[in-house]
Amino acid sequence: MEIVWATEDMVIAGQPYPGFPILLRDTMESCVPANQFFRHYLLRGAIGSRRSWPSTGRALYDFFSFLQAHEIDWCDVDRGEAKSLVAAYRDYCLVACELAPNTTRQRLHYICKFYEFALKEGWVKRLPFAYEERTVRRGTGFLAHVDTSGGKAIANDVMPRSHKALPKFLSISEIKSLLATVENPHHQMMIRLALHTGLRRQEIATFPLTYVFAPDKKVRTERNVRIRLDPFDGSGMVTKGSKPREIYISRQFMAELYRYVTKVRGERASQNKTSQITLFLNQAGEPYGEDGKSINRIISEAGKRAGIKVHTHMLRHSYATHTLVSLQRNRANGLDPLVFVQRQLGHSSIQTTMVYLHLVNEMADEAVLAYDDELNTLAGAA
Repeated sequence: MEIVWATEDMVIAGQPYPGFPILLRDTMESCVPANQFFRHYLLRGAIGSRRSWPSTGRALYDFFSFLQAHEIDWCDVDRGEAKSLVAAYRDYCLVACELAPNTTRQRLHYICKFYEFALKEGWVKRLPFAYEERTVRRGTGFLAHVDTSGGKAIANDVMPRSHKALPKFLSISEIKSLLATVENPHHQMMIRLALHTGLRRQEIATFPLTYVFAPDKKVRTERNVRIRLDPFDGSGMVTKGSKPREIYISRQFMAELYRYVTKVRGERASQNKTSQITLFLNQAGEPYGEDGKSINRIISEAGKRAGIKVHTHMLRHSYATHTLVSLQRNRANGLDPLVFVQRQLGHSSIQTTMVYLHLVNEMADEAVLAYDDELNTLAGAA
């Protein structure tokens, strides 16, 4: 088996798809089932990001290579063995290759999606795996009332049991140390935007200049202002899966962003003759890459100077955890803290947001100040 990656010459419905995975047999003929699945799953299915292309392609490549090496037909779902061919591949990954359970789970996820597609297309008569009910860890203590899962979940029976580590977040003292080490005003504002909103790194990299305004000029006087992140409004905003959502930014922090635009951003904007639509610019006066990797490096380097191992997504975790605590301790009428954080972060399912319940439980007995007020205090002291 061979895997190759398409060039600009691969055009579907008038759209080029460079980097798209293509699986070939040793004869250089197309592995038709896999390639039809790629088109369905990556172009017309649930996947909305090109960043999933390499992992999906390599998972199917490795699986078909495993089957070829053991002379197994991928559609032989009734092979008469104690283990299904997917279970056999799982054990090969875990035992022979000594892959981490989470890596194996990711590969199996794509392989199971392939078989679900094959079943729908009539290529196989049944799936080479089944589903079972498993007990899951429920939230206890602080905020436990919002966990309505009943402690049960339906899981694929070939999947290794998940022992997912809880997300890591920064304490207030660590946030203070991080901000104190960042002298570059552009970098500091990027970090603060992440801490105040929980935006993903690509959302920070593409955050539009047009989203920033002088809050004092607005007639309404609420403490928070609402911003619509819309990939289709022509601003250049990029969100995961191109899904629009609304977020809230405190009026005070929006004023800080506006001051940054009017007093500081011009230093970098003047380095480029072309007017740029993104809020943050690099030293050449150009936007950061849409993937946000360069922003991640900036944040990681700042963490090293502060003696803290940190990345952009950890700032997102910090926002979610501290905001949950703050909202629970200062509950507004009719506001569900978990639902608010879910919408702010742009999670499709509240189950994804519920991981922060366990973090909140760990710090429930600590004296935690209102998160946004604390950040604004830190900013004033910097």
